Amino acid sequence: MAVRVLLVDDHEIMREGMCALLRRCEDIEVVGQAGNGRAAVELVERLDPDVVIMDIGMPNLNGIDATRQMKEKRPHLKVMALSTHSNRGTVVQMINAGANGYMLKESAFSELQDGIATMLEGHTFLCRNISKVIFTDYINLISNPQMPDNDGLSGREREVLQLVAEGHTTKEIAKILHLSPKTVDSHREHIMKKLRIRTIAGLTKYAVREGLTTP
Repeated sequence: MAVRVLLVDDHEIMREGMCALLRRCEDIEVVGQAGNGRAAVELVERLDPDVVIMDIGMPNLNGIDATRQMKEKRPHLKVMALSTHSNRGTVVQMINAGANGYMLKESAFSELQDGIATMLEGHTFLCRNISKVIFTDYINLISNPQMPDNDGLSGREREVLQLVAEGHTTKEIAKILHLSPKTVDSHREHIMKKLRIRTIAGLTKYAVREGLTTP
């Protein structure tokens, strides 16, 4: 039986290129594509794929929080992050969200094939370059145990942060997340307090740096 794969990336040319490569594999079936994390979460419920190949920096809902939502509902789903972000913080956040693998977009297609097979066997897969980054930063972490692993934000706060950084108004965010405007304002205040950031520009800069959204 073919492995059912869902492709998630906000660049159509990336999705189409990946789709063309995967269709060459007899044991893989591409069952769908999504251009942002929120659409991907909905497609996972509808299409029930075995594997999701997930970009990270996407509009509306980033790959980290989309992965977290998917894995909460379908813990056995395999998620492979495929991103340009190679910093330790983003990798750790993605793995903590439930991703089973992490690859850079510069990786060879054969490495992606190996990664999918490794995940389906129940193991975590990191491409060669990411393994080097994690090893180097792990040594640094031992030397500096005070380095923070996360920002202390809840999943909902991260969603609000991304939408604020993307320029959405309070009313727009409330509609997207099915919340009241008052609740959105409350989340934004908590985010600013936790991050010690006082301006929207500062929140935007933080969100871009952490890979929650793109510039």
